[in-house]
Amino acid sequence: MKNILLLLLSMLATNCVAQEADLNSLRLPDGFSISIYAEIENPRQLALGADNTVYVGTLRGRVHAITNANGDGISDGVVTVAERLNTPNGVAYYNGDLYIGEIGRISKIASIDNKLSGPQATITVNDSLPSRRHHGFKFLHIGPDEKIYLPVGAPCNVCEEEEIFATILNMDLDGSDLQIVASGIRNTVGFDFHPQSGELWFTDNGRDMLGDDLPACEINRISSVGQHFGFPYIHQGDLPDPRFGDGHDPADYTAPVLKLGAHVAPLGLAFYRGDMFPADFGNTVFWAEHGSWNRSRKSGYRVMMGRVSNDNTSITSNSPFVEGWLQGQSNWGRPVDILNMPDGSVLISDDMANVIYRVTYDG
Repeated sequence: MKNILLLLLSMLATNCVAQEADLNSLRLPDGFSISIYAEIENPRQLALGADNTVYVGTLRGRVHAITNANGDGISDGVVTVAERLNTPNGVAYYNGDLYIGEIGRISKIASIDNKLSGPQATITVNDSLPSRRHHGFKFLHIGPDEKIYLPVGAPCNVCEEEEIFATILNMDLDGSDLQIVASGIRNTVGFDFHPQSGELWFTDNGRDMLGDDLPACEINRISSVGQHFGFPYIHQGDLPDPRFGDGHDPADYTAPVLKLGAHVAPLGLAFYRGDMFPADFGNTVFWAEHGSWNRSRKSGYRVMMGRVSNDNTSITSNSPFVEGWLQGQSNWGRPVDILNMPDGSVLISDDMANVIYRVTYDG
């Protein structure tokens, strides 16, 4: 009896949840397949390091590393590299260092490649960010200009706040020269730089409490520094806010590249960079729709793909890439982020089923 209890406790402690992920219910385009790459509690943003190591942020205070020295389709193991942090959703790897995005702080672990044996001390890069938790999760990306890009979401459903809120910022790698890149962005938790144009594309979550079908969540593109994307005055590019919209012309703000469904909660966004998938995926963007929380009939809970126009400024068509986490009005998973791997496969994190999936093309 004692051994059985120990076994049960061990399973709970390690969060043994693979059986909860119903791969047979997931649907992908012909020729694609999906498998479980690793099991981690509450995986959020993913970042690729050296030697196929994948770093994983969470909302549970820990950052993990998934090792895979030979680059095959199954991880070698999971190591916790940082713990007791303030909601470290964001991770970014650059030149051997791991940057971590907490609620009010950006930190790093220097020379992380040599420190995969257990939790490490973090070094503060910048701790001047707002500490408010509402839409405070950080998503990190190192841009082509070698700056750290990160969001500060609106600390509310809809409100007017001080200038730093509802923005995307950047800073130097040492945390200096913090600047606003774009504003009027309610809450983005996912963005990527287009491989050809170098422009930053990002998801944005629309406001709540305007009914089931308004306003649309958005995919946006920054074509110049200083653009304003409307929040809290204009939603989805053409819908004035009932409280804050008076006197504001939609034409004065940057409209979205694509209007998504209302409340689908788009999070991670990534352009496909590999050569495993068919040739027509060469200019494709993926985004994870985490799923609605207050809609009378649920929406989202899928990974979408969009074909980008030849001039890299718009999405000409979009369709589901992976769906099936939502079965009727019940869901067993919620996709969060998408990561390109060196072999051309992509990884998808799921913070509800507590797994990271690997998608390959076998056609």
